[in-house]
Amino acid sequence: MPRREFQEQLRELRANVLYMSEVVIDRVRDGLRAMESKDETLAREVIEGDHEINELYLELERQCIDLFALQQPVAGDLRFIAASFKIITDLERVADLATNLGDYTLAAERDLYPDVDVQGIGDAVLEMVDDAMTAYADEDVEACFAIDERDDEVDARCEAASGAVVRDLIETETGGGEAIEGLMSEVSRLLLTVRDLERIGDHAVNIAARTVYMVENDDELIY
Repeated sequence: MPRREFQEQLRELRANVLYMSEVVIDRVRDGLRAMESKDETLAREVIEGDHEINELYLELERQCIDLFALQQPVAGDLRFIAASFKIITDLERVADLATNLGDYTLAAERDLYPDVDVQGIGDAVLEMVDDAMTAYADEDVEACFAIDERDDEVDARCEAASGAVVRDLIETETGGGEAIEGLMSEVSRLLLTVRDLERIGDHAVNIAARTVYMVENDDELIY
């Protein structure tokens, strides 16, 4: 295959990966909106939309495999395709976490812990994913290291939120029986939400790490 056509396929792959990231980010944002407004219709749309993302992932996976098998890329092109393959895997997992947000919305029966800023944490991790994809598009290594540093702040916010929930649970007096059972259900839901948002931040770091490897053949951020 002529070199020009091969390079066009690489550009197409990059564009498709960026498109997938836009769909996934929108899906997480919808999941957060559904939780905030208790919008069961939107929550179901997020859950049902996971099939679309899975299909997109499989299509891009096939595109990567074809480039590996048919073009036998070397050096920088090989790293680019390998990084793109890993990034779409992280994006697919972020989409799964968006589906969890939809499930939590449908399961919620009450509002608890308004002081726990779920939306703020969600905005922070979505910004990390968006910035990681911009770094991938621009091959911006410096931005990738900055994203890794921001993850520490997100982890601290998630730890503080979880700690606040647990402390409040310990201090709360209930009548036992169904009251404590209902409280535990809502506490578990909130803790799982915080955990899933933290994991989205981790996937953003993974994307940044693969970009650094792609551009500089440097695996420092890969873990």
